[in-house]
Amino acid sequence: MNNQNQYEIVVGLEVHAQLLTQSKLFCGDSIAFGAEPNTHVSPITLGHPGTLPKMNRKAIEFAIKMGLACHCEIKKQNYFARKNYFYPDLPKGYQVSQHTTPICAGGFVKIKTGSSPGSAIEKNIRLNRIHMEEDAGKSLHEVDEANTSIDYNRAGTPLIEIVSEPDLRSGEEAFAYLTKVRQLVRYLEICDGNMEEGSLRCDANISVRKKGDEKLGTRVEVKNLNSIRNVKRAIEVEAKRLIDIIESGGTIIQQTRSFDANNGTTTAIRNKEDADDYRYFAEPDLTPFHLQDEFIERIRQSIPALPEERIKRYTGELKLSEYDATVLTEERFFSDYFENIISFLPSPQGEEGQGLSAEALAKAGVRYKAAANWMLGPVKSWLNENSREIEKFPVNPEQLAEVIKLVDSGKVSFSSASTKLFTKLVMSPDKKPEQIAEEENLIQQSDVSAIGPIIDNVLDKFADKVVEYKKGKKGLLALFVGEVMKQSKGKADPKITNELLLEKLKGGK
Repeated sequence: MNNQNQYEIVVGLEVHAQLLTQSKLFCGDSIAFGAEPNTHVSPITLGHPGTLPKMNRKAIEFAIKMGLACHCEIKKQNYFARKNYFYPDLPKGYQVSQHTTPICAGGFVKIKTGSSPGSAIEKNIRLNRIHMEEDAGKSLHEVDEANTSIDYNRAGTPLIEIVSEPDLRSGEEAFAYLTKVRQLVRYLEICDGNMEEGSLRCDANISVRKKGDEKLGTRVEVKNLNSIRNVKRAIEVEAKRLIDIIESGGTIIQQTRSFDANNGTTTAIRNKEDADDYRYFAEPDLTPFHLQDEFIERIRQSIPALPEERIKRYTGELKLSEYDATVLTEERFFSDYFENIISFLPSPQGEEGQGLSAEALAKAGVRYKAAANWMLGPVKSWLNENSREIEKFPVNPEQLAEVIKLVDSGKVSFSSASTKLFTKLVMSPDKKPEQIAEEENLIQQSDVSAIGPIIDNVLDKFADKVVEYKKGKKGLLALFVGEVMKQSKGKADPKITNELLLEKLKGGK
């Protein structure tokens, strides 16, 4: 029986992200998903003789965006090359790629692994490069049993390939890295990150070596992994297979392999080619292009605040927990919605004209935490049950901020607001929250003159308990509060009720 703990897994990932342009990389054909086969094609896509490609400017912008977000060096001098190989879904007999002159060099992606945000381990995964290239078509094996059909709709679709260094050491780290890459492309709005539709695909280069060895082992490449979970599974399965080969005295062959998610195994597709086999040479039909500093800077200014920056602000300025900040920033538009809510809440500056008092900051912190609780509680629950996209949530941020103000001011209890008021507001988003609260009789009674007589009645009713309370049974306060809430039909403000009860009990009632 071999000892897998003696070995170290070494993984590098190649992630292909389909860019959210309207047209293909070198022509005006649509890239919309789901069209009938071979309806988004033209002579340029099909590689007809005499056709000439034209570069998609938006694809360049998107590639630079990703490079800047990953701390890469943006290369100003660029050209494309032909990668020559024959495959049925490659209509031209070659792929146009930036393999030899990537637009983005170096950089890194920061990952966190661990069971919870507070105990997470941070690690920078270095990038080798990010380059642009065109996609191939798609082979369809299920059309009939005897033949394979080809759909060229996807051929020519603009991609960026994000190539990491072999810095990953486990399936868990690969899972975290790919999750982070998907989060980044979605924040930047350059790719929808949908692995099921093939707009984000991953190839894993895997090798193993004895712990302490510096030399990399022979690697195998597992291609076209279609989910983040399957990337993790494939790495773990393939690493075990490689260790078993070494332990049994065998020799690892450099191969391209496929992962079967149904039975959790990998199978060989072909022995791996090297770069020389592709006979790269400069694409003669596309002129080199030079990037200006002003162009790069304009793209840099368009990048939104990314998760790391938002988490730092939320935990620092807004005083939220790292867990809350991490969950709030998982999706950009969910985080944007949260920020819009707090923009409608009273700020500390609005309460303290001459500087910020500790009390003003504390009050603001309570409101920010309340906004986070609403996002991670009622709002997230509604999204899970109805639509995972915050853009389809019917209540706008200003309305939800009004609900938070109603609770903060004591007009409506959180219990009533998070159930009855929230439900009615989702059903009637055209109404104001306070209007709904009034119609549903949810406004709490905060008038001391109205609550006082109810408290007097409760203390008279439980006179014996009042005696016990004064002898030291302070837990009876909850009984008195509960009875006041019952007699007021839930409309008494709990905070004022507690204050009046303590005052009357202390005063000798």
